[in-house]
Amino acid sequence: MKTKIFLNLPVRDLDKSIAFFTELGFSFDAKFTNEKGTCLIIGENIFAMLLLEDFFKTFTQKEICNTTTSTEMITAISVESRDKVDEILSAVLKGGGKLHNEAKDYGWMYQRDFFDLDGHHWEVFFMDESQIPDNTEA
Repeated sequence: MKTKIFLNLPVRDLDKSIAFFTELGFSFDAKFTNEKGTCLIIGENIFAMLLLEDFFKTFTQKEICNTTTSTEMITAISVESRDKVDEILSAVLKGGGKLHNEAKDYGWMYQRDFFDLDGHHWEVFFMDESQIPDNTEA
């Protein structure tokens, strides 16, 4: 069995979160979806479990991170082109998300980041690994 990654993120309104990420072009795994949460498919073996806050709290004794004042992590997703980065960020704004920074263009990598409806920090980027500068010193 291949290793799979399941990120678990608390959300306040499951239906709004599903609509938001659907607008960004993502889909969900119905096998892991009910009234308490859903499984956002990010890649072949990468998923985000969007769990209603009360259900999320059953998995931890710690407080849920207040995303208006703190960042617990940045979830970075690579996509196939610069145009796809911009397409997703346009959908973010249309869906009610918020941009975090201006686009960053390093030539070999182009990235933009945003906050989803619950304040979780996401980064979307395109990277051409063949263009990464050689940082080794002679």
